[in-house]
Amino acid sequence: MIAAVTSGVDVFRHRGTEERAGAGSLALVNPDTPHTGRALGPEGWRYGAVYPAPALVAEIARETTTLRGAPGFTAPVLADPYATRLVHRVLRAAEEGDALTADTLLRLTVTRLLRRNGGQLRARTVRGAGARVAAEARDILAGRLDDPPSLGELATGLGTSPYALLRAFRAAYGMPPHTWLTDARVRAARRLLDAGLATADVAHAVGFTDQPHLNRHFTRIVGVPPGAYRRERLPRRRGAREG
Repeated sequence: MIAAVTSGVDVFRHRGTEERAGAGSLALVNPDTPHTGRALGPEGWRYGAVYPAPALVAEIARETTTLRGAPGFTAPVLADPYATRLVHRVLRAAEEGDALTADTLLRLTVTRLLRRNGGQLRARTVRGAGARVAAEARDILAGRLDDPPSLGELATGLGTSPYALLRAFRAAYGMPPHTWLTDARVRAARRLLDAGLATADVAHAVGFTDQPHLNRHFTRIVGVPPGAYRRERLPRRRGAREG
């Protein structure tokens, strides 16, 4: 995740440490890293976020840097007003349906951030069979956000025990399956809210039992309730259509 803050302060817990990203800064979270977010004060904060796929980041790293392996961001906060503006230009181009400009600006943004704050992510030590089981479990959960299997059902389907699956999943992704599932649901909810879907519809679409369930987890991870998140984005979408 690359979140560009334009006003206020984003306070988020990242790998057990409280981090703060103010206006003109970026909050940078590598894939499969659990985090939470909130505003520092009652005035809240404004930001825009993009979620480049790990494969795209690796491709950009190969083409524009000397980084190899699994590239990512070394520091979770980077003060860079220019990159902050770039992120918002990416979002504006995407909302206007200009895919060429959005993709170009996203690649420029990722290149700049990797050159300023990039490194090779430390690989988790996972045995071959364990890594395969964990990856298959993750793929199953990603495809069944609205109807996930229990840990026992997941383990049985993969031919292993619940304890072995839990251990392999933690080793591969740094969190248990249920935590990964909640994070994945919130990521999916953000995409649907960005597309303009109603909050109540989003809750059920991504597998939360009701809107309060979505509100609780969305606010804990993103830092603002889903309704406020959606309202903050609607004016920009209307402006893009009216222009």
